[in-house]
Amino acid sequence: MKLLSLNLGHRKAVAYTDQAEGVTGIDKRPVEGPVRVAAPGPKGTGGSGLAGDAVCDKRHHGGDDQAVYAYAREDLDAWERTLGRPIPSGAFGENLTTEGLDITGARIGERWRIGSEVVLEVSSSRIPCRTFQGHLGEKGWVKRFTQEGAAGAYLRVIEPGEIRAGDPIEIVHRPDHDVTVQLAFRAVTTERSLLPSMLAAGEALHPEELRAAREYVAKYGS
Repeated sequence: MKLLSLNLGHRKAVAYTDQAEGVTGIDKRPVEGPVRVAAPGPKGTGGSGLAGDAVCDKRHHGGDDQAVYAYAREDLDAWERTLGRPIPSGAFGENLTTEGLDITGARIGERWRIGSEVVLEVSSSRIPCRTFQGHLGEKGWVKRFTQEGAAGAYLRVIEPGEIRAGDPIEIVHRPDHDVTVQLAFRAVTTERSLLPSMLAAGEALHPEELRAAREYVAKYGS
């Protein structure tokens, strides 16, 4: 398992975002590194966990619980076959393009060591948006991406440090529950009845998803 590509984005004016200033950092491009990784601060004020990476819409992106976004090269390759077009690493707006790591099957609270210093923890899945669809230029992309369910993972920074493209990735902690990235994605998108099962992940869940699960149980039961 390794970090195949390390990707950073810069502010770019586009017509397809609803962000107030009309800019986005979704178009991420590979860099060799090293890049400093650290917790960026609370959502709404903190941006990316990677130095030099732009987060323009802090209403929905960035902050400690969404500090880093990872997507598997194997899933990008599958989309290449489906869409019939090349999809370079970073094209989905991911900071980390991984190789040999099952991100869809990763568990909430799972921890990865990247290189010799950095430890990241899986917090939630990515929810597709209008900006993602506009960036890809695929009609009906939000629905199609949601139906596929390979959403990639947001991560929080547990131990800061520097990472480089090519660094090894090691799973250093795997929780004993069964709340995977894919289950969490289904629960908050197309299968709300799965929300109670997410509570097994406890405080490792993204706070917004933990709140949604608790509210569902309070209203409908488990």
